[in-house]
Amino acid sequence: MNKEETEFEPFDAKAFEDEEDKRPLPDLPPLPADPRWRVEHLPFLTAFSFALMLCAASVGFLNGGVQIAFGAVAGVMIVTVSYTMSTLVLAWADTVRPALIMPLGMLTYVVKYSLLGIILAFVVSSEWPGRLALGWGVVAGVLGWTAVQIWWVARISRPK
Repeated sequence: MNKEETEFEPFDAKAFEDEEDKRPLPDLPPLPADPRWRVEHLPFLTAFSFALMLCAASVGFLNGGVQIAFGAVAGVMIVTVSYTMSTLVLAWADTVRPALIMPLGMLTYVVKYSLLGIILAFVVSSEWPGRLALGWGVVAGVLGWTAVQIWWVARISRPK
């Protein structure tokens, strides 16, 4: 190799900034006029979750006392916070730039399930009496929230 092949020209930042990008921008679909439809189910699902927490607390208390009731409520609350966070992140991404839905959705799920795994690992390894009730609260929250969301979508998508 000779000296000419190994030397690089210095980078001229000013010339780079002055140069206009000639590549065309992609055509993006227009944003919806009213983005509230993405979160209009949250008040109903939140009310359902609070009702489920009340039921979980009652069943837990009757079966084993305050700690069991707290475990059941905590399980339902974990699911409620998790699903609400996903809905809000995805709704925000869709209003800002729909191309962000997939990466932010995947990031949200990775964070959620990592935190859930850490929480459950600590709870399972503890001697806390409410750990089994917490697990059942998570199961009840997932099944209940999913069923109510399916009902909501089916209700609003019916032809009128």
